[in-house]
Amino acid sequence: MLNSFKFVLFVALVGFFAVSCASDSGADAKEAARAEIQTTADATTAPAAATNPATPAAPAVPAGPTTTMTFNESSFDFGTVEAGEKVRHTYEFTNTGKEPLVISNAKGSCGCTVPKWPQEPIAPGDSGKIEVEFDSKNKSGRQTKAVTITANTESGTERLTITGEVLKDPNAPAPTNAVSPAQNIQIQQ
Repeated sequence: MLNSFKFVLFVALVGFFAVSCASDSGADAKEAARAEIQTTADATTAPAAATNPATPAAPAVPAGPTTTMTFNESSFDFGTVEAGEKVRHTYEFTNTGKEPLVISNAKGSCGCTVPKWPQEPIAPGDSGKIEVEFDSKNKSGRQTKAVTITANTESGTERLTITGEVLKDPNAPAPTNAVSPAQNIQIQQ
């Protein structure tokens, strides 16, 4: 950052002196130097703003014309399963727009929810399928997981949900938060 500032200052001074020598008016030279400083400063700070690491990159929406996709259902309740079971569901959709549908990404809200989607464009009027697998290992209770689809639709993203109840694994080890005899000593007075 300091080196960038030194470079900007150097370029500004060189520009100022070059304009001062070529110009008869001191006001014109100052104005040209100010313009040179601003132009150089903009050029050196613009890339830093564009590559801000604090902002995570979102999946790229395919460029080009947009279309629409319509799902037969956007949510599915798998009911009740025991912990450790895998549940699969296929969501069917149709490209209801006038342009080919391109799905560039589909991502589950956690690692336990994995979608598979068509990699090739879906022609207008054609249908496709997105298969979602939910792994209930190490889960219990009510579960709601989402799949976000990135595509060249009008909104850029579509969302599917899968829900259900996961029963606790009867073979799972007991919780380790039991009170030990040493912790259970009471002081009597």
